[in-house]
Amino acid sequence: MNPRIKRLLSDFTRSLEGIYGKELVSVILYGSAASGEFIESRSNLNLLVVLKDDSPDYLKMASNLMRKPKFREISPLFLDREYINNSLDVFPIEFLDMKENYSVLSGEDLLKGISVDTRNLGFQCEQELKLKLIRLRQLFLSESSNKPLLRQALFKAFTSVMHILRNVLRLKGGQAPYLKEKILEEVASEFRIDKDCWSKILNAKSGRIRLSGPETEAVFAGFLKDLEGLAEAVDKF
Repeated sequence: MNPRIKRLLSDFTRSLEGIYGKELVSVILYGSAASGEFIESRSNLNLLVVLKDDSPDYLKMASNLMRKPKFREISPLFLDREYINNSLDVFPIEFLDMKENYSVLSGEDLLKGISVDTRNLGFQCEQELKLKLIRLRQLFLSESSNKPLLRQALFKAFTSVMHILRNVLRLKGGQAPYLKEKILEEVASEFRIDKDCWSKILNAKSGRIRLSGPETEAVFAGFLKDLEGLAEAVDKF
């Protein structure tokens, strides 16, 4: 992690400590910045902020902080301990991903002691894939001529789908890698997808290549087709 990002996270964490004092239980960095996949100007800084009370009155206390332009890269998730404990069976994907790559910036290490219930993991994977498919189809229907918007939506969906597919691999009993290149290799070996299409999305999202307008539409369509097949495959687990 570069020094600028370290300073930014430190400033944000100290600000939270100043706002909430003893009401702040924990600040935990997770996602690409914790795993080493953070891409400057392309990735968000994901933080789990745990409060003793996450009611609207307490959330409002941080509203001015969240409006500061210097913190626009930071995407905090404000929860309380009770909500986390009661949601481990409902959001296994999110909490499994958090547990595997995180760093405590302040307070307690709440993730270390939690046990994620995976009984609903298959259902959540299927549901999330089908929701992504519906939303992307609707976008393609209404905005197929807007190539910049298609690219933006494609990159955002790709990141989410990679997290889902990590957990699909987990369901199949294999080792679930974290780096997107490794996930793609495993998924391509387990399912029928157009690996070249997915590699183009990954490389374009990472800034290694640039997709032209026609390429964007073709890759978007290929991604939709593969998502449909993946959702059907997960449905049979």
